[in-house]
Amino acid sequence: MSAASSSVNPPVIELENLSHRYGERAALEGVSFAVNAAEIFGLLGPNGSGKTTLFRILSTLMLPSSGSARVMGFDAAQSPAAVRRQIGVVFQAQSIDVKLTATENLWHQGHLYGMSGAPLDRRILEVLEHVGLGDRARERIQTFSGGMQRRVELAKGLLHRPSVLLLDEPTTGLDPGARRDLWQYLKSLREHEQVTVLITTHLMEEAERCDRLAILNEGRLVALGTPAALKSEIGGDVILLEARDPESLAQRIGERFGGSPAVLDGKVRLEREHGHRFLTDVVEAFPGEIEAMSVSKPTLEDVFIHRTGHRFWTDEQPGQSGAAA
Repeated sequence: MSAASSSVNPPVIELENLSHRYGERAALEGVSFAVNAAEIFGLLGPNGSGKTTLFRILSTLMLPSSGSARVMGFDAAQSPAAVRRQIGVVFQAQSIDVKLTATENLWHQGHLYGMSGAPLDRRILEVLEHVGLGDRARERIQTFSGGMQRRVELAKGLLHRPSVLLLDEPTTGLDPGARRDLWQYLKSLREHEQVTVLITTHLMEEAERCDRLAILNEGRLVALGTPAALKSEIGGDVILLEARDPESLAQRIGERFGGSPAVLDGKVRLEREHGHRFLTDVVEAFPGEIEAMSVSKPTLEDVFIHRTGHRFWTDEQPGQSGAAA
């Protein structure tokens, strides 16, 4: 079921003016959006944007300071037990016991949900088959690859047949092949079992695979929509120019051609339709000043820059400006 067709049904997840503070520091500030049934929905943001706090609230591990979060109609703060019956959760940190077999890990998980006996045994075999581990059910987790261990985590989250699957940075530590397999399985869940998937990520390529995205920055919602729609708002190509004096060049380009050129990481950045044609005009207007140039189609990072005025920093990139968890 597509996001468009599912929108006629009540939202599966609803956030209304959700806020959370750690003392004086705001982690979330007035976040509101809805997730449709059978949709893969991404929470995209740099480290410190607030997506982990939001994930913890949805998984009933944390109470918001104000506002509300509802899952399948149940308030996560007021009816946490009801929400837990509706959700499967896969955290970024590993939660499986590598000394046990895949079956044993799921057996213990099933007991937490009141499952037992033959029905539990059948469900364990069924869910391991679904994640492609039916033939490894009796083997210890320590013999599994990182991708296979991640699939066992998924099996744990799906064991009790949840309506909603919450995944926190699910491809952390996986190689490209394992990431591809994981996404194929998530799409199968959406299409064949009508499971709604909410995923947190700071990876642009991963966000591109989602049906819709909420982009967070410093605890605020800065963009919401499909990846294609968000990129289309740029309205043209993205041009980067290198020069000895980028500040001066940006000012003079603005005076000559209009628009809002900005200096970002020492380069002049501007958004323009028919970028290659515009480059010719700029080079002719400022001969000898431009040392290097590039023109590209908009990316999700360009959307982030367009909405916030700064780059999408992660822990691996210096200069991160976000403060929220």
